[in-house]
Parts: sequence; structure tokens; C-alpha cells
Amino acid sequence: MTEAPELTLVLIRHAIAEERGDFARTGRSDDLRPLTDKGIERMKKAAKGLRRVVPRLDRLLSSPLVRARQTAEIVGAAFGGPEIELLEAAATGDGNELLDSLRAAEPGTTLAVVGHEPIHGEWTSWLLSGAATGFVSYKKGEACALSFAADIRPGEADLLWKIRPRQLRQLA
Repeated sequence: MTEAPELTLVLIRHAIAEERGDFARTGRSDDLRPLTDKGIERMKKAAKGLRRVVPRLDRLLSSPLVRARQTAEIVGAAFGGPEIELLEAAATGDGNELLDSLRAAEPGTTLAVVGHEPIHGEWTSWLLSGAATGFVSYKKGEACALSFAADIRPGEADLLWKIRPRQLRQLA
């Protein structure tokens, strides 16, 4: 019999957003760059697929950037809504802040973080291997689940799965 993980972490890259260069011509901060209609539509379907592989979501954290928050809103709606908590580290890449959030979670928690590349790839690599070299990358709308048995520290995570956005949509 396998013991339940101390913590399950689901990392989700934001959905398709407006092109950076096109949005830059508006003169507005890139932090405000939103999802496209196509990104919203695809993420709604992918979130339904994610719901099939993640039985429950106890906490939902998001980068404060608009495209990540919009993605988190879609994911939250698919799960009947955990409230979105902003996590600055999901935009800055501060791994220590991520670890503090994970360690503050109750045992048995399933926690999702919606954020960006290359941060999610670097965090995944770091949590799996303990090395800061990023050997994992995420497509827009892709998700990955890691588990921690006891020690929530770099190199102690186990990979549960990594599912491409198209595969999540197919699961829906």
C-alpha cells in the first residue's frame, strides 16, 4: 500500500496570451498582457481535462500577471473554485518563496501554481533533481504534478505526470 503524499504540487503554465510584440505597441506594461480568445477557449477545455486527473484542488496560487490570473480563474472554475492566492514568486522565480508556500500547506494538500516559462521549467528541474539547471519546459496551458513524501526541498520531489495542453483537452 502506497502512503499518500505529504503534498501534491501541480504547476500550470498560463494559456495562450496576446503576442508580446503586438501588445508592446499598446504602450501598456507586459504584466497586463491578457489571454487571447483562443487561449481562453482552449484553457477551459484543458481545465476540464485537468479535473479528470486531479481529484481535488485545495489551494490555487497564481502569478499576479494578468495572463496567469486569467488562467487561474479558468482552472478555479473547473474545480468549483478554490480562491486564488497571488504568489509573487510565480512571476519572479524566487524558489525560496515557493518552498515557503509549500511548507506552509497542510499535510495531504493538493496545491496548484499558475505561472510562466522559464520559471516553471526551472522549478520543476530544481524540485526533481536539486540542480538549478532547467531541463524541463512547458508549453502554454501545460500542466505537471509533483509529489513530496515528507521533505519539501529541492531534489525531493517525485514526478507524477506531465501532460501537454492538447492531451488535457482530449481528456475533457
